[in-house]
Amino acid sequence: MVTQLPSSTPKGIIYPDSDGQPIADSTKQFELIVRIKNNLELLFDNDPNVFVAGDLLWYSMENDNKLRQAPDVMVLFDRSKGYRGSYKQWLEDNIPPQVVFEIWSPPGNRISQMAKKFEF
Repeated sequence: MVTQLPSSTPKGIIYPDSDGQPIADSTKQFELIVRIKNNLELLFDNDPNVFVAGDLLWYSMENDNKLRQAPDVMVLFDRSKGYRGSYKQWLEDNIPPQVVFEIWSPPGNRISQMAKKFEF
């Protein structure tokens, strides 16, 4: 007879901290992402309420772990600095990123992909 043990995973939706995609398609794209992110960190270093992140999964809607993006760099005003495995908008006073950077990487990005990201 087989007895099934209860799952240690809580019931509900899991929001992974990684999408399994690489940060960049080329060394040049990676260099630009890092440069923009680091310079924004320096620019807002003295403001505890500006959060800057690079390649962080952003979930915009609760109960939907498929609706997500991982902008190359994003800036959020009125959000405290600190560690986040992902950005769950509903847990952050429903504040979306106010500034998003996407670095074009031919042949990695396509116009249709960039249009979808812009629409999101």
